[in-house]
Amino acid sequence: MTAPALVRARELIASARDAYAGNAVARAQLAECASRLDQPLRVALAGSLKAGKSTLLNALVGQDIAPTDATECTRVVTWYRSGSTPAVTAWYDGGESATIAVQRREGRLTFDLEGLTADRVDRLDVEWPASALAQTTIVDTPGTSSLSKDVSARTLELLTPENAASGADAVVYLLRSLSATDVQFLGRIGAHVGGESGPLGVVGVVSRADEVGAGRADAMMSAKDMAARFTAELELTGLCQAVVPVAGLLALAARTLRQSEFAAFAALASVLPEDLQLAMLSADRFAREDASLPVEAAMRRQLVERFGLFGIRLAVMLIRLGVQDSPSLAAELVARSGLDELRQVLDVQFGQRADQLKTHSALVALERVLEAHPTAQTPRLLDEAGRLLADVHGFQELRMLGRLRSTETSLSGDELTELQRLIGGFGIGAAQRLGLDPDIAVEEGRAVSLAAVHKWRARAAHPLVDQFTARACSVAARSAEGVLAELGETGIAIADQGSPGHRGPVAEPCRAR
Repeated sequence: MTAPALVRARELIASARDAYAGNAVARAQLAECASRLDQPLRVALAGSLKAGKSTLLNALVGQDIAPTDATECTRVVTWYRSGSTPAVTAWYDGGESATIAVQRREGRLTFDLEGLTADRVDRLDVEWPASALAQTTIVDTPGTSSLSKDVSARTLELLTPENAASGADAVVYLLRSLSATDVQFLGRIGAHVGGESGPLGVVGVVSRADEVGAGRADAMMSAKDMAARFTAELELTGLCQAVVPVAGLLALAARTLRQSEFAAFAALASVLPEDLQLAMLSADRFAREDASLPVEAAMRRQLVERFGLFGIRLAVMLIRLGVQDSPSLAAELVARSGLDELRQVLDVQFGQRADQLKTHSALVALERVLEAHPTAQTPRLLDEAGRLLADVHGFQELRMLGRLRSTETSLSGDELTELQRLIGGFGIGAAQRLGLDPDIAVEEGRAVSLAAVHKWRARAAHPLVDQFTARACSVAARSAEGVLAELGETGIAIADQGSPGHRGPVAEPCRAR
C-alpha cells in the first residue's frame, strides 16, 4: 500500500467525521475507523472447541501467556497486546473494568476472574512484554462449536457482527477436520473480513498435527497430507489463502526448551530403541514409577505434558542422529513442528501487507457506519470509499490471489506460478515478485520488470483469452509496472524495494532455558 492511499483513507474518514459533527454515535464509530489505521494489525485465532488456539498463540509469542485449561477465561474473547509489564484487565457488564490476577496453578498459567463468570465478561485485555506483539495484536476466541451457544456467539460477534465491520483484520482458522460447520464459518469470516471481495486475510492451520498420526515420529507427514487435502477442498471455495499443519504443543515446548529436559532426552537416547519403543506404547506406561528408564518419573511426566509422545520420540531420534546441544535441538524441533512454515506464511500473507489489511478494514468499517447513519452526504462519501477500495492495487492483488485458488485459468502451471509471484503471492519485495536474487543489479531488475509488463499486457489483450484470465494478466501487468516504478528510484537496491519494516506474528529465535 502506498503512502498516498493511506493518506486518502485518513482524509476520507476525517471528511466523514466533519459531515457527522452533530451525530455523537457516528463520530465515535468513525473515530474507531481512524484509529484502526494506526493500531497494530489485528489477527484473530478462531476454530472449534479444543482446536489448540491458546497453545498456538503461546507458540507464536514464544511465551506461556495464554491459559490453556478449560477455565472461565478460555470462554471469553481475549486481546493480547504489547505492554511494558504483564497486566490483565476484564471488561464486564457493559463498561465496568477490573484488574485480574495472573497466577500459576500446578505449573499452568491462569487468570483469576475473582468471582466474575464468563457470561458477564465482555472481553479480557492482556498486555505483555513480547516482541511478537509489537506489530500485531492477537485475539484468542472461544471455540466456534462450543456446547454453549453463548460462548460460540462471542466469536461470531467479533468476527462476523451484524451491520458492523469485523473486529479482526486477518484470521488464522484452526482445523482438526474440515466439517460443513468449518466451511460455513469460513464463508462468514470471508464475507466480513474481506467485504464483498472475499477473504483478504484468512490462513488455515491443521492444528494438533502430531495427533493426526497418533503421535508417531512420522505424524507430521500425515498432517501435511491432510493439509493438502484441506487446501484442495478450500481452493474450490477460495476461503483460505493457505493451509499449514502445526504441532502447537511441540512448537511451544521447543521454544521454551529447558536444559534439564535436553539432559533427559539425551539419557533416553541411550536406551535400546526396542526397549524405549516398548516403554512408549502409551503415555501412562512411559510415566510409570516402575519403568526401567534412566529418567525420573516426575521428569517423564513433565516431558509427556509439554512435548507429547510425538515430541519425545522426535527429540530422541534427533539426538541419536547427532544433535548435541539444547539450542540445536530446540531449533530442529521448532522447524519440524511446522511453526517456521506458518510464520513464513503469516509474514507473506499478513505481515508484509499489514497496511493494506488495516486500511481495508478501516474502509469497510467506514462503509458500515455510513450505511447505518444515512445523511445527505452519505452517497458522496460511500462513492469515495468504494472508489478507494477498488482503486488501491494492493487490494486487487489480494482479491486476485484468493480468486486464483478457486477459479480456473488458461495459464500453464509455470505461468500461473509466475503470475502469483508477481502479484505478491510469495512476498511483496521487488526481488520476490520478479523471482530474482536480492543482490542482482537494479538495471537487470528494471529489464526483467519491463519484460513482465509487456508479457502480461500482451496476454491480457489476447483475443482467445477468457475474461477471468485476462483480468488476472492485467493485475499482473499493473504489479510489474509498480515494481518498475519503484526500481526507477535511483540509489535504492532491489532488495530494499517493497519491504516494509512490519512483520506479523513472527516468533523470536528459540532459546533453551
